Formats: sequence, structure tokens, C-alpha cells
Amino acid sequence: MINEFKDFIAKGNVMDMAVGIIIGAAFTAIVTSLVGDLINPIIALFTGGMDFSGWFYVLGEGEFPSVEAAQEAGVSVFAIGNFLMAVINFLIIAFVVFMLVKMVNRIKAAAEKPDDVAPDVPTGPSEKDILIEIRDALQKQ
Repeated sequence: MINEFKDFIAKGNVMDMAVGIIIGAAFTAIVTSLVGDLINPIIALFTGGMDFSGWFYVLGEGEFPSVEAAQEAGVSVFAIGNFLMAVINFLIIAFVVFMLVKMVNRIKAAAEKPDDVAPDVPTGPSEKDILIEIRDALQKQ
């Protein structure tokens, strides 16, 4: 059983997957920082700092100034604003990832493209042309 486990771990696919997960976790931190620290503040400039997280409905008794206060009091809360902000952040993150992947694919395609395309070299007559010439020469004799 231990040997089977070693064989399973040693396979390339498992190692590739592990590296992908580790790189993905690091990439997640970069994208989250990019969106939260750079893109959201720019969007806040144009939307007047609009934050939907204050949009909620209490599903019990009492009035609370924030979602957190209601949740601390143990009251059920229908937090529409938090959900809306999560959807907006998802769309922003998905767009950023799309643009990054598109840029990486463009760089990869440029690296794979040959630098110089070989010029057209004139070639001699084809085999068919030579056979036609031989035929015509034999017919003249």
C-alpha cells in the first residue's frame, strides 16, 4: 500500500497539480490585492464611494445600525448588500484574471512565433514538368 502511494505521488500529474494549487494560491493573493487595493478605490472615485454592505434587512425583532451589530445580537439578517458586493468583486476579479490570461497568451504566442520567416526560394521544375519535357522530346524524334 505504501509503494502504491509512492507511485501515485511520484506521477507527474499529481506533482503538476500540486504546483498549480500552490501557484494558484499565490496568484489569488496578487489578484485580490490588485482588485481591493488598486481597482476598487478607482471605482469608488467614480461611484462616490458607494458601499452596498449597509443594505440589509433584519429577519427578527429590533433595529441595528449595521449587519455586524445584528449578527452579534444573534438576529438573522438578509444581507443583500454583502451579496451584491461579492458579485461585483467576483466580476471585477474575473475580468482582471481574463485580462491577465489574455496578456500571458499573447506573450506566449509572440515567443513561439518564428523571428524571421524564410524567404521563398525559387525551385527547379517539378517532376511533372520534367516528364512532360521528356515526352515532348520523344515525340519530336
